[in-house]
Amino acid sequence: MNELYAQHFAELARFCTVLYRDAEKGADLAQETFLRALEHGEQLASLSPQEQRAWLYRTAKNLFLDETRRNARFLKRQELLYEGEGEEESGYAQAEVNLLLLRLPPEMQTLFRLRYLEGYSAKELGELFNMPAATVRTKLSRARQLLEKELYT
Repeated sequence: MNELYAQHFAELARFCTVLYRDAEKGADLAQETFLRALEHGEQLASLSPQEQRAWLYRTAKNLFLDETRRNARFLKRQELLYEGEGEEESGYAQAEVNLLLLRLPPEMQTLFRLRYLEGYSAKELGELFNMPAATVRTKLSRARQLLEKELYT
């Protein structure tokens, strides 16, 4: 395990930093990933070096996505709890946006939300979802076309 840590920690921490856009959170995520690796030591020992590296990156990405989902659910609950009077129109507008986005295929919904509502770049999304940035931009363009069609027909 020490060898795996020495070989991959710095690179994995940089990857995690890109996901979070924060070096401290990235290092924490890399540490959490290696804690998981310790829990699955036997499984990792049976893998090739390339498979071990892939396992680390997949685990880091999944931990990041799990936390992102938890945070989104928490924020949504907070928003519902504290939604006050005078904010009803904003709540309706957000509901309309959500309903409109539900008309997109799930992958496009995720990319669209992360790009335009969370502020991720096409490059970051490409790294996150293991696809070229150009493919992300193409999918986002198609999503915008579908949304325009929904809005204007």
